Amino acid sequence: MTNWHPSIPDGQAPIYIRLADCIGEDIATGKLAAGTKLPPQRDLAYDLGVTVGTIGRAYAVVRQRGLVSGEVGRGTYVLGTNEGEMRDARFGSQDDSPQPPGTGAGQASSSEISWVQGAMKTPKDVAFSGTRITVPAPEAIRFDSTSAPDVGQARAIRDLTAEIADDSPYDIASYTRSVPDSWRQAGRIWLSRGNWQPQLGSIVPTTGAQAGIMSIIAATTAPGDQVAFEDLTYSSIARGSALSGRRPVQIQSDDEGPLPDDLARVCAQRHPKILFVMPTMHNPTTRLMGAQRRSDLVDVARRHNLWIIEDEVYGSLRTTDIAPFAEIAPERTFHVGSLSKAVTAGVRGGWVSSPNSHAQRIYTAHKMMTGGVSFLLSELSSRLVLSGIAATLRERVLDEIAARHQLVQQFISPFEHVSSKDAPFFWLKVPEPWLSGTFKAAAAAFHTLIDDEDEFKSGRSGKVYHHVRVGVTNPLTREETIKGLEVLRNLLEDSGAGYDSFE
Repeated sequence: MTNWHPSIPDGQAPIYIRLADCIGEDIATGKLAAGTKLPPQRDLAYDLGVTVGTIGRAYAVVRQRGLVSGEVGRGTYVLGTNEGEMRDARFGSQDDSPQPPGTGAGQASSSEISWVQGAMKTPKDVAFSGTRITVPAPEAIRFDSTSAPDVGQARAIRDLTAEIADDSPYDIASYTRSVPDSWRQAGRIWLSRGNWQPQLGSIVPTTGAQAGIMSIIAATTAPGDQVAFEDLTYSSIARGSALSGRRPVQIQSDDEGPLPDDLARVCAQRHPKILFVMPTMHNPTTRLMGAQRRSDLVDVARRHNLWIIEDEVYGSLRTTDIAPFAEIAPERTFHVGSLSKAVTAGVRGGWVSSPNSHAQRIYTAHKMMTGGVSFLLSELSSRLVLSGIAATLRERVLDEIAARHQLVQQFISPFEHVSSKDAPFFWLKVPEPWLSGTFKAAAAAFHTLIDDEDEFKSGRSGKVYHHVRVGVTNPLTREETIKGLEVLRNLLEDSGAGYDSFE
């Protein structure tokens, strides 16, 4: 440990960027020597009078710059220049990794630090990224994520985790081989909608909603079977289905959701086994599906013996009296929810309410595909719900979403868009001559990351919407949100920029 105590320089950049720059400067000048362990995030946050999240982001920035390495349980260390330390910095790469100049032991020189920075940015190190940028520029504003905003979750998670460690030390150290009734009861509470409450025996805890959905698809279909999706939807499920050997098939939709007539046509011609829908808060359009449309889709599903996956991850943020699919058609509906959008994404708490005939099958499929749930995370998710803390945090999250919704109206209201005070994103139509992909690239050129419409297409399609989705809950502060909205507004106002090349 070092007695190093930084002084955050003045400036207009966010505090975490200024702190990261300070750390980089002290490493370059030798004030922080190679091998030095940086202070624990909580300690440094206390000393500087900032949040732990600020320190975490600063450490992440210097790690991205290749100046430090971090290991769970060990801490964060200033990188040295010997071969072993360089392999640590490069995420465990082996002897075929290129070596930096001057690999002798001792303090890193400026040229060696520059080499590390370059090495950390090579495509080889980000080969496992998805369709979104995994490690953006430190100054980037991430409007391409909709995880719950920071409303003080860390304190509750810390306290509950400490309680679990005291209460169940053996269970934390072992595999999870059974599901306590408390986990099912928590799922029952969290998934309940209006007058509907799932049966306790139907609840299957999962490692987040996506793992639950993929387990449902695995348990109800076979390779080669078709899975029906709207043309715009949460496309990771469609891609995951294709990766597992299932074949996504598109259903035409309107402002309420899938068109029953088109679903019937596809069922008659293609014979899909299951339909994926997001009825209460659709991603990316924010729309709500009405009661009659739900009833009509259930009629089609019953005629063609179609299973239904009802994704309510965003639905947990919206209050409605409309009966869920699980209430209308309990014999064929898998109702899925999680804490990720309304409470916290990092805990990976999720549940499936299954038709009774398939609860055990979903549990087994989830265990086979994921290795099973984590006791610590499942118990933590359960305690968050059963204690009432999750409900309190959801209210805080909704308050923050409503405040950011007001910012959206302040900056984006002159332009055509769909938004809601309970939605963590809005669906923006870009004016001519913009294309959604070009607009996304233009925003990225100003360090503002958004999603174009292709991110939500369940397959190749000739239909063009000229829309982008903008998530507003991921920036840490409203000030950062305003900065990103100003970028988007300036691009929208400058229609001529649509003809420029943004690469």
